[in-house]
Amino acid sequence: VGRRRAAVRDEADEVRVPEVAVTVEDTPVHDVGATEHHLGAGRSAAEHDDVARPGRQARELQRNLLRTRMVEFESISERLYGVVRQAAKDAGKQVKLDITGGSLDVDRSVLERMAPAFEHLLRNSVAHGIEPVDIRLQSNKPATGTISIDLQHTSNELSVTFVDDGAGLDLQRIRDKAFASGIAPNAHELSESEVANLIFLPGFSTATTVSEIAGRGIGMDVVRSEMNALGGRIETRTQAGQGTQFQLVLPLTTAVTQVVMVRMGDLSIGVPANVIEIVRRVPVAELETAYERGTFDHAGESVAFYWGGALLQASAASAEMAAKHLPVAIFRSAGLRVALHVDEVLGNQEVVIKNLGPQLSRLPGLTGMSVLASGLAVLIYNPVALVSVYGQAARAMRKTDVRPLAPGAAQQAPLNLPPMMMGGSLIPLIMVVDDSITVRRVTQRLLKREGYRVVLAADGLQALERLQDERPAVVLSDIEMPRMDGFDLARNIRADQALKNLPIIMITSRIAEKHREHARELGVDHYLGKPYSEEELLRLVHQYVSALEVAKPTD
Repeated sequence: VGRRRAAVRDEADEVRVPEVAVTVEDTPVHDVGATEHHLGAGRSAAEHDDVARPGRQARELQRNLLRTRMVEFESISERLYGVVRQAAKDAGKQVKLDITGGSLDVDRSVLERMAPAFEHLLRNSVAHGIEPVDIRLQSNKPATGTISIDLQHTSNELSVTFVDDGAGLDLQRIRDKAFASGIAPNAHELSESEVANLIFLPGFSTATTVSEIAGRGIGMDVVRSEMNALGGRIETRTQAGQGTQFQLVLPLTTAVTQVVMVRMGDLSIGVPANVIEIVRRVPVAELETAYERGTFDHAGESVAFYWGGALLQASAASAEMAAKHLPVAIFRSAGLRVALHVDEVLGNQEVVIKNLGPQLSRLPGLTGMSVLASGLAVLIYNPVALVSVYGQAARAMRKTDVRPLAPGAAQQAPLNLPPMMMGGSLIPLIMVVDDSITVRRVTQRLLKREGYRVVLAADGLQALERLQDERPAVVLSDIEMPRMDGFDLARNIRADQALKNLPIIMITSRIAEKHREHARELGVDHYLGKPYSEEELLRLVHQYVSALEVAKPTD
C-alpha cells in the first residue's frame, strides 16, 4: 500500500509538471509582444522628433537672424529732433516734436531707407503746416506748434503716424495749382481725399518759392516713391485750421514677408499679405454684373473691378467660369481699394524677398520676387499700383467682351487686345524732338521698354518733315534747338489743319512761369521740367495714347 501511494504521488507530480510548464511558456510570449509594441511606438516618436527638430531649429535660427536686423526707432530720434529744431529756426517759428512708441523695433534697412522721407515730412510740417506765432495766437492756439510721431505695431506691419496741429492742407490752392499746371484737368471735381493725394504727384508743389527748409521744390512724391518701393502705403487726413496727419504703414522687415499666392489661368503671382483686405466667393451673376459696370460693391463702397489676368496683360478673361461661386480679392493700399477676380487663391506663404536688380526695379507694381520651396521663382506685385498704370489697358482688353468669356475662349483673347498691345503698325508711335542725342536715345529706350514705337528728330524742322510720313500719338519736344525751336514747332503744328489736335508735351530745363505761360498760349498740352520723372512722363504718354484710341481719329 505504501508503495502504491508513492506511485500515485509520483504520477500526480508527473501530471502537474506539464501544466506548470505551459504557464511558464505563455508568459515570455506576452512580454515579447508588449515589448515589440513599445519599441515600435518609441521608434515612431523618435522618427517624428528627428523630422520636427530641424524645422524647429531652422525657425529659431531664422528668428534670431531677423532679430539681429532690428533696431529701435529711437536710434534716429536725435536726428529727427535736430531736423525740427533747425527747420523751426530757419522758418522763425516755435515748434516741438513728440515721439511716442520709439522703443519699437524696426528693420535696420527699412529705417535707414525711410529716414530721409521722415525728415522730409517733418520739414514740410514746419514750413507749410505750423503757422507763425502771431497767427497761432490769433487762432487761440499755443504759440509753440506741436508735431507728434506715433508708432504702433500691428501684425507684421509698423504704423508711423505724423500729426501736426497747424493750418492743414489748403485744398483749394491744391485744386487751383493742379488745374493750372494741367496735372489734373478735373481737379475741381475731385473729392477732398483725392485732392489731398495730389500732393504726392511728381513735381507737384504749391510753394511759390523754392526754399532749403521743405522739399527744395521737389514735392512729396519722394515719400510715396520710397513707400511703394518698400511695399508700404501712405494715407492722408487733413482738417482746415486743425492740422494734417500722414499715416505711413511699413513692413516690419524686408528680409522675410508673408505673401498670398493667387492664380489667373496658368499664371501665379504673390501679393503682400498686408495689402489684401479680404477674399470673397461671389455668385457668377454678381460677378457678371461687376464686369458690366466695372465696379464691385464691397462694404457699401463701389470698388474698381478688374480681371487679374487682364491687369497683368496675360489673358482677356477667365476660362474657369463653371463654378457657382468664384473668388474676388479686395486689395487696399495708400487708402485706395481695388477688387480683382482671380481663378484661385493658393494660400499664404512666408518667403524671402530677393533683390530685383536695376532691370526690374522700375517696373510699375512689381515690389519684389522670391523663390518658393519648390524651386519656382515667383514675382510679387502690388495690384493697386498695377491698376494706376495698366487699369485702362485691362479694360481695353475686355471692351468687346463685356461678359466673362466661356470656357475655352481665353485662347482667343489676344484678338481683342488694344492697338498698344498688338504687333505691326498699330503700335502707337511717339515722336521725340531734342537736339541732344543722349536725351533722344535715353527717352527712346524708355519708351521702347514700354512697348511703343519711337521716331527721333534733332530739331523742329526735321520733326515737321517726319510728321508728313506718319502721325504720332504724341510729340515730346525740347525748347532750345537749332534751326527751329520747340515753340516754333508747336506753333506750326497748331497751324496745320491735319495736326492741330496732336498732343504736345514740352520737356525742357526752362521752368520759369513765363515760359510755361508762353507754351500754354501756343497750345502745348503739358509742360515738364528737366530732370523729369520717368513715371510721370509715361503716365502722360499713356493718357494721351488711351484718349487717342477712344477717339479713333481719322485725319
